[in-house]
Amino acid sequence: MRKVFVLVACIFPYVLNAQIADSAKREVKLQGAINFRDVGGYITKEGKHVKWGKIYRSAAINKLTEQDLQKLQSLHLAYILDFRGPYEVQAAPDKIPAGAIRISLPAGSENIGDSNYMKTMVKSMRNDSALLQFYSVLTPFPARYTPLFDELLQANPDSALLFHCSAGKDRTGIAAALILYALGVDEQTIMQDYLATNYYRRTENERSIKGMMQAYNMDETTAKGMMAAKPLYLQATFQSIEKQYGSVDHYLETELGLTPSKRKALQKKFTE
Repeated sequence: MRKVFVLVACIFPYVLNAQIADSAKREVKLQGAINFRDVGGYITKEGKHVKWGKIYRSAAINKLTEQDLQKLQSLHLAYILDFRGPYEVQAAPDKIPAGAIRISLPAGSENIGDSNYMKTMVKSMRNDSALLQFYSVLTPFPARYTPLFDELLQANPDSALLFHCSAGKDRTGIAAALILYALGVDEQTIMQDYLATNYYRRTENERSIKGMMQAYNMDETTAKGMMAAKPLYLQATFQSIEKQYGSVDHYLETELGLTPSKRKALQKKFTE
């Protein structure tokens, strides 16, 4: 998997062009949210496709308009899984469409959004150190992602599920990667989906970088690194999993409860 991630980093311009071409079908355009997209359509190693209109990922959804909410209601969203911590939620509470149930999964995000914590973290950062550590520490993953797989397995076939964090990049990016891996999608495609955040957040990232520099006296290089989806970040997650558990397959089974029978059921339910 390590070699595949390096390869994708080298062909990023191609990946970006592919995502731009695909965005007309994949992106859900909203007035009050960005990086909201369908995880469907990807080809699995067995030649099947991940079903469209069943699994969505997004950045924060606290600014949705009434028109947005109506649009999301038409997607038949039954569950909205929020990976943000209490500080983030208090500052930007979700707006959810009628009939949807919100599930809070804040594990590992308890201090994100706290100004004192953020200032301390910024002072201790060197290059990509903070995010590499965030992606490498697996401790909060079971509490964050096991319920996600449980909801996918239990979901009504006629409904859809959304998961999100603040930027829709890190916690959400890892979630999407684990789901696509479990469904049998190859590593190169998984990385393509992850890197696509750089395209879907391109305008918002410019504003966020300036805001972080002002709020935390952060240098521009560090701010850009914090807001970017870099191959080495997601690579750090998979390297950490492989180092501690031998393989991603073993990790999914032993730590996230995705037994072979459950994984087979997941693939049957979300691929065709």
